Parts: sequence; C-alpha cells; structure tokens
Amino acid sequence: MVEKAGRRPGGPGHAPDDPLLWPFAAARLAMDACFWWLERGTAEQGESSLPWTTPSTVALELATMRLRDFTQTRSGQPALVCAPYALHRAPIADFAPGHSVVQSLQNGGIERVYLTDWRSATPEMRYLSIDSYLTDLNVAIDEIGAPVDLIGLCQGGWLSLLYAARFPAKVRRLVLVGAPVDLSIDSALSRLARNAPDLVYDQLVARGGGNVSGEEMLRFWSKAPDSDDIAVALQRGLSDEEGATLLARFDRWNSETLDLPGTYYLQIVNWIFRENRIAGGKFVALGRPVDLKDVKAPIFLLAGLDDDVVPAVQALATADLVGTPPPFIAAASEPSGHLGLFMGARTHAHAWPRIAEWLRDDLSGVLARSA
Repeated sequence: MVEKAGRRPGGPGHAPDDPLLWPFAAARLAMDACFWWLERGTAEQGESSLPWTTPSTVALELATMRLRDFTQTRSGQPALVCAPYALHRAPIADFAPGHSVVQSLQNGGIERVYLTDWRSATPEMRYLSIDSYLTDLNVAIDEIGAPVDLIGLCQGGWLSLLYAARFPAKVRRLVLVGAPVDLSIDSALSRLARNAPDLVYDQLVARGGGNVSGEEMLRFWSKAPDSDDIAVALQRGLSDEEGATLLARFDRWNSETLDLPGTYYLQIVNWIFRENRIAGGKFVALGRPVDLKDVKAPIFLLAGLDDDVVPAVQALATADLVGTPPPFIAAASEPSGHLGLFMGARTHAHAWPRIAEWLRDDLSGVLARSA
C-alpha cells in the first residue's frame, strides 16, 4: 500500500499503495483471481488494534462511523477530517508523530478537530448507499455544530464536496486533499474504470455476499510493501530505531482492512468513476440534484506532483467546477505521491501548516494575498 512513481496501477510491479484505488483493485482482483473466493465469515472487524497517535474520545456511534473527538478546547471553529472510506482504516489521518493530519492541524492552532472513523461493513450493511454515508455525515456535523471546516482526504474528498454542495450553509471552508472529482480527466484510474466490464464489479459483490472484502482484495491484488516503499510514502529514512517502529506500525496499518457495502461500492464505481456524475452535474444526493456551483465556501486544494492515483491536474481541476470565487480558492502541490499527502514528513512540514494557517485566516486576509 505504498507509492512509487511511474508504476501503472494494477500492472506488473504495481505500487503497494494502489489499493487506495479500491474500485479498480476490485476489478483486478476479480479478473486475476478468476472470482476465486475463500469461504469465510463476514463479521464486522472491530476497532483498529493500532493505537491512535493523538488522544481522542468517541463523540458519537453511528451505523457507518464512530465520530472521533480530538478537541483540546470546547470553543473555537471545529474542523472535521473526512477520512477515505476505502480499503484501509482511518488512522491514515493520525498515523504517527510527524505523520499525522490531526497532529499537524493541532500544531497549527486548530484546537477542535474531529475525524470520521468509518466502520467495516457487516452483512446487515450491504445495502447502505452513498446517501447513507451523507446522512450520517450530516448527523455528525450537527453533533459538532455547524458550520464546520470540512477536510476531505482522497475518497473522503468527493464525499465532502457532495456534502458541501448539498448543505452549503453547514460548511464554512473546504479542504480537498488528493481528491478525485472530475474523472473525465485522463488517468490510469479513469481508464481502468471505463474498460472493466460491468460483470467484474457485480460478480465481486455477489461473491462477497453483498459486500466487498477488503481482506481478499489485499490478499490477491497487493504485494507486501518493503522498507524502501514505506520510506517513499513516509518521505523519510527508516534505518534508525524510530524508523523501525514506523515500519512495524505501517505493516500493522496496512494489514487491517475494511469491507465495503456492495450497494455503496457499485454506486461509486458506476456513478462517480464511470459516469462522472459529480463533475457532470448529474448526481442526486438525498433526493436533490447536486450543483457544484452551489459550493461557494473558500476552498483549499492540495495535490501530489508524483501522485499516480489522483494526478495533480485532476485534483486541482475541481477549482473550475465550484461556485467559489477565484480569490477564495487556494491551491498547492507537493513533490509527493498519494500516501505522502496524508503521511509524508515533508508534506506535514510544509503543506499542512499552510492549510492550518489558511483555516485560521479571516476572509480579508485571503483577499489581501490574492490582490
């Protein structure tokens, strides 16, 4: 689950971080394994065995998530980190000291930080849809107290953008990090989505009893990362004792997967990655057509220059889709692959402090810097 520049997702020598491309990892799994499936129980995997880096409590227990509360004070503007609901668990946003989105936000003066800790799908969850996740996200934001600053990571980015378009008054500012939105922009990801037959995805869900097994995708589609791969993702050496600790921690995080509801999974594959409904203005969320021009909140876009999962041109193109006035759109790119945007030491030393400063800044400051 680690990145290496220049490798084609799903191809020979594919990068170990490619399982973040979970809709397409499923296609590779299904084709390469000939739909072979190990008969096993699909009981919910509980909380991660990986200790959280930053102390937190569970503010709310919902069907789709645990809302984690990392707040240091009860006053001030709240920020909600929307973790990717993909193959791996939410500690991607709180991985280790110096490699934690939560920690970087706190160090940057954001004292009220929350996180969506998504649950692994049980058999009872197999019919949950994108609307189900938007509904629980709405409940979480009401619990925190709107408006929030919403920070979407990867797959959590398009979900955050949909939410901001559906409930614009509840989002003060929006940060999208390595977020795929406009899939008409050519990438290995969008090509694979177009080329795989419908049967590939349908069979995968059917053989999972209505869910998609993260364990099986990881088993058949991903090779085990080595220390060099992990060093690239974390943007640091791993030769010292601290590096060895990080390596062991990464191995534990990488091995803990999430199952996905089949309905949710197929909607994302078809509606977002194949039909491009969000960017095309054809997505219906909670009974109402979504128009991205309804998003007028200030936006910060962060892209990785070496990201072959969500290329920088795709991550930054969202600026042209929203209704936010150009002076209120900030954008940055880092010499990083995909995982490095969330875990990389260099990104946390440069990009995340800038994001925290931008969240704290007032609108007049944003305007002054754009003049």
